[in-house]
Amino acid sequence: MNFINKKLLEMDLFYEGTLVLKYHIEYPIICSNSARNFNNYNKCIAFNLRRKSENELYKEAVELYKYNKANGYPIMIYEVYRTFEVTFNSYNIVSLYADEYIFSGGAHGNTVRSSQNWNLLRGCMFPLESLFPNNSYFMINILKEINNQIASNPEIYFDNTCNLVLETFNPKSFYLIPNGIVIYFQTYDIAPYSSGIRTFVINYVTKRCYNI
Repeated sequence: MNFINKKLLEMDLFYEGTLVLKYHIEYPIICSNSARNFNNYNKCIAFNLRRKSENELYKEAVELYKYNKANGYPIMIYEVYRTFEVTFNSYNIVSLYADEYIFSGGAHGNTVRSSQNWNLLRGCMFPLESLFPNNSYFMINILKEINNQIASNPEIYFDNTCNLVLETFNPKSFYLIPNGIVIYFQTYDIAPYSSGIRTFVINYVTKRCYNI
Protein backbone atom coordinates (compact mmCIF):
# COMPACT_ATOMS: atom_id res chain seq x y z
CA MET A 1 0.00 0.00 0.00
CA ASN A 2 1.23 3.48 -0.91
CA PHE A 3 1.12 6.32 1.60
CA ILE A 4 -0.95 9.11 0.01
CA ASN A 5 -0.77 12.67 1.35
CA LYS A 6 -3.64 15.11 0.92
CA LYS A 7 -2.47 18.55 -0.23
CA LEU A 8 -4.72 21.60 -0.17
CA LEU A 9 -4.98 24.89 -2.04
CA GLU A 10 -7.45 27.19 -0.32
CA MET A 11 -8.31 30.89 -0.43
CA ASP A 12 -11.10 33.45 -0.02
CA LEU A 13 -11.20 36.19 -2.68
CA PHE A 14 -12.75 39.62 -2.04
CA TYR A 15 -13.97 42.57 -4.05
CA GLU A 16 -14.64 45.94 -2.37
CA GLY A 17 -14.21 44.20 0.96
CA THR A 18 -16.89 41.60 0.18
CA LEU A 19 -16.24 37.88 -0.20
CA VAL A 20 -17.16 36.95 -3.79
CA LEU A 21 -15.35 33.63 -4.32
CA LYS A 22 -13.77 30.91 -2.24
CA TYR A 23 -11.95 27.79 -3.33
CA HIS A 24 -10.92 24.55 -1.64
CA ILE A 25 -8.85 22.29 -3.89
CA GLU A 26 -7.50 18.96 -2.65
CA TYR A 27 -5.00 16.82 -4.53
CA PRO A 28 -3.06 13.63 -3.71
CA ILE A 29 0.70 13.21 -3.50
CA ILE A 30 2.49 9.89 -3.05
CA CYS A 31 5.90 9.89 -1.35
CA SER A 32 7.64 7.58 -3.80
CA ASN A 33 9.99 8.00 -6.76
CA SER A 34 7.76 5.67 -8.78
CA ALA A 35 4.85 8.11 -8.39
CA ARG A 36 6.45 11.06 -10.19
CA ASN A 37 3.97 11.00 -13.08
CA PHE A 38 1.06 10.55 -10.68
CA ASN A 39 2.18 13.50 -8.58
CA ASN A 40 2.85 15.79 -11.54
CA TYR A 41 -0.51 14.95 -13.09
CA ASN A 42 -2.50 15.72 -9.95
CA LYS A 43 -0.52 18.81 -9.07
CA CYS A 44 -1.14 20.15 -12.58
CA ILE A 45 -4.91 19.61 -12.24
CA ALA A 46 -4.99 21.40 -8.88
CA PHE A 47 -2.91 24.39 -9.93
CA ASN A 48 -4.83 24.80 -13.19
CA LEU A 49 -8.08 24.88 -11.22
CA ARG A 50 -6.60 27.43 -8.82
CA ARG A 51 -5.56 29.57 -11.81
CA LYS A 52 -9.06 29.30 -13.28
CA SER A 53 -10.61 30.22 -9.93
CA GLU A 54 -8.40 33.28 -9.38
CA ASN A 55 -8.80 34.59 -12.92
CA GLU A 56 -11.78 33.47 -15.02
CA LEU A 57 -14.18 32.60 -12.20
CA TYR A 58 -13.15 35.55 -10.05
CA LYS A 59 -13.94 37.94 -12.91
CA GLU A 60 -17.35 36.29 -13.29
CA ALA A 61 -17.94 36.53 -9.53
CA VAL A 62 -17.12 40.25 -9.54
CA GLU A 63 -19.54 40.90 -12.41
CA LEU A 64 -22.27 38.98 -10.61
CA TYR A 65 -21.54 40.95 -7.42
CA LYS A 66 -21.84 44.27 -9.30
CA TYR A 67 -25.07 43.22 -10.98
CA ASN A 68 -26.69 41.96 -7.80
CA LYS A 69 -25.62 45.01 -5.82
CA ALA A 70 -26.92 47.41 -8.47
CA ASN A 71 -30.27 45.64 -8.65
CA GLY A 72 -30.76 45.03 -4.94
CA TYR A 73 -30.36 41.27 -5.17
CA PRO A 74 -28.67 39.12 -2.51
CA ILE A 75 -24.90 38.82 -2.86
CA MET A 76 -23.97 35.32 -4.03
CA ILE A 77 -20.56 33.78 -3.40
CA TYR A 78 -18.88 31.69 -6.07
CA GLU A 79 -17.60 28.39 -4.69
CA VAL A 80 -15.04 25.95 -6.06
CA TYR A 81 -14.67 22.74 -4.11
CA ARG A 82 -12.60 19.78 -5.29
CA THR A 83 -12.13 16.66 -3.17
CA PHE A 84 -10.78 13.20 -3.89
CA GLU A 85 -11.34 9.71 -2.54
CA VAL A 86 -8.85 6.86 -2.88
CA THR A 87 -10.87 3.70 -3.58
CA PHE A 88 -8.13 1.14 -4.26
CA ASN A 89 -4.51 1.14 -3.10
CA SER A 90 -2.64 -2.17 -3.31
CA TYR A 91 0.89 -2.89 -4.49
CA ASN A 92 1.47 -0.84 -7.64
CA ILE A 93 -2.18 0.02 -8.33
CA VAL A 94 -3.91 3.21 -7.14
CA SER A 95 -7.46 4.11 -8.09
CA LEU A 96 -9.32 7.26 -7.06
CA TYR A 97 -12.07 9.63 -8.03
CA ALA A 98 -12.35 13.38 -7.62
CA ASP A 99 -15.52 15.46 -7.35
CA GLU A 100 -15.30 19.04 -8.56
CA TYR A 101 -18.15 21.25 -7.41
CA ILE A 102 -18.62 24.76 -8.78
CA PHE A 103 -21.34 27.16 -7.69
CA SER A 104 -21.67 30.19 -9.95
CA GLY A 105 -25.11 31.46 -9.06
CA GLY A 106 -28.53 29.99 -9.75
CA ALA A 107 -30.49 27.43 -7.80
CA HIS A 108 -27.54 25.10 -7.16
CA GLY A 109 -24.02 24.30 -8.19
CA ASN A 110 -22.81 21.46 -10.39
CA THR A 111 -20.56 18.54 -9.52
CA VAL A 112 -18.43 16.75 -12.12
CA ARG A 113 -16.67 13.50 -11.24
CA SER A 114 -13.42 12.29 -12.78
CA SER A 115 -11.33 9.23 -11.98
CA GLN A 116 -7.79 7.90 -12.27
CA ASN A 117 -6.51 4.34 -12.37
CA TRP A 118 -2.74 4.11 -12.13
CA ASN A 119 -0.08 1.45 -12.45
CA LEU A 120 2.67 3.26 -10.55
CA LEU A 121 5.44 0.90 -11.63
CA ARG A 122 4.71 1.72 -15.25
CA GLY A 123 4.02 5.35 -14.45
CA CYS A 124 0.79 5.56 -16.40
CA MET A 125 -2.96 5.16 -16.16
CA PHE A 126 -4.64 2.09 -17.61
CA PRO A 127 -7.93 1.95 -19.56
CA LEU A 128 -11.00 -0.11 -18.76
CA GLU A 129 -10.38 -2.58 -21.59
CA SER A 130 -7.05 -3.60 -20.08
CA LEU A 131 -8.98 -5.29 -17.25
CA PHE A 132 -10.64 -7.65 -19.74
CA PRO A 133 -7.82 -8.86 -22.03
CA ASN A 134 -9.60 -12.05 -23.04
CA ASN A 135 -13.14 -10.75 -23.31
CA SER A 136 -14.07 -8.82 -26.44
CA TYR A 137 -17.67 -8.55 -25.20
CA PHE A 138 -16.86 -6.95 -21.85
CA MET A 139 -18.58 -3.67 -22.77
CA ILE A 140 -21.84 -5.43 -23.62
CA ASN A 141 -21.68 -7.36 -20.35
CA ILE A 142 -21.11 -4.15 -18.37
CA LEU A 143 -24.01 -2.35 -20.04
CA LYS A 144 -26.31 -5.30 -19.40
CA GLU A 145 -25.37 -5.34 -15.72
CA ILE A 146 -25.96 -1.57 -15.42
CA ASN A 147 -29.41 -1.88 -16.97
CA ASN A 148 -30.24 -4.81 -14.70
CA GLN A 149 -29.38 -2.70 -11.66
CA ILE A 150 -31.45 0.21 -12.96
CA ALA A 151 -34.42 -2.11 -13.49
CA SER A 152 -34.45 -2.91 -9.77
CA ASN A 153 -35.03 0.76 -8.87
CA PRO A 154 -36.32 2.53 -12.00
CA GLU A 155 -38.22 5.38 -10.33
CA ILE A 156 -35.09 7.44 -9.62
CA TYR A 157 -34.02 7.49 -13.28
CA PHE A 158 -35.22 9.26 -16.42
CA ASP A 159 -37.55 7.49 -18.81
CA ASN A 160 -35.89 5.57 -21.65
CA THR A 161 -32.85 5.00 -19.44
CA CYS A 162 -31.58 2.10 -21.54
CA ASN A 163 -30.89 4.44 -24.46
CA LEU A 164 -29.45 7.10 -22.17
CA VAL A 165 -27.00 4.62 -20.66
CA LEU A 166 -25.81 3.72 -24.15
CA GLU A 167 -25.52 7.37 -25.21
CA THR A 168 -23.73 8.69 -22.13
CA PHE A 169 -21.57 5.72 -21.11
CA ASN A 170 -17.93 6.82 -20.91
CA PRO A 171 -15.28 4.07 -20.67
CA LYS A 172 -13.05 6.51 -18.78
CA SER A 173 -15.67 6.87 -16.03
CA PHE A 174 -14.61 4.03 -13.77
CA TYR A 175 -12.56 3.27 -10.70
CA LEU A 176 -11.58 0.17 -8.76
CA ILE A 177 -12.78 -0.90 -5.34
CA PRO A 178 -11.62 -4.01 -3.43
CA ASN A 179 -14.53 -6.13 -4.65
CA GLY A 180 -14.93 -4.86 -8.20
CA ILE A 181 -15.22 -1.97 -10.62
CA VAL A 182 -17.46 1.05 -10.22
CA ILE A 183 -18.94 2.65 -13.34
CA TYR A 184 -20.40 6.12 -12.82
CA PHE A 185 -22.53 8.58 -14.75
CA GLN A 186 -22.49 12.35 -14.37
CA THR A 187 -25.39 14.30 -12.93
CA TYR A 188 -28.24 14.57 -15.46
CA ASP A 189 -26.83 11.79 -17.70
CA ILE A 190 -29.41 9.18 -16.76
CA ALA A 191 -31.20 10.66 -13.74
CA PRO A 192 -32.36 14.05 -12.40
CA TYR A 193 -30.19 16.29 -10.24
CA SER A 194 -31.83 14.99 -7.06
CA SER A 195 -30.52 11.49 -7.83
CA GLY A 196 -26.91 12.70 -7.90
CA ILE A 197 -24.03 10.89 -9.58
CA ARG A 198 -25.21 7.34 -10.23
CA THR A 199 -22.75 4.49 -9.59
CA PHE A 200 -22.86 0.80 -10.48
CA VAL A 201 -20.64 -1.91 -9.01
CA ILE A 202 -19.48 -4.51 -11.50
CA ASN A 203 -18.19 -7.69 -9.87
CA TYR A 204 -14.56 -8.25 -10.72
CA VAL A 205 -11.64 -10.03 -9.09
CA THR A 206 -9.38 -7.02 -8.53
CA LYS A 207 -6.32 -9.16 -7.89
CA ARG A 208 -6.08 -9.55 -11.65
CA CYS A 209 -5.28 -5.87 -12.04
CA TYR A 210 -1.87 -6.23 -10.38
CA ASN A 211 -0.37 -7.30 -13.70
CA ILE A 212 -1.88 -4.50 -15.81
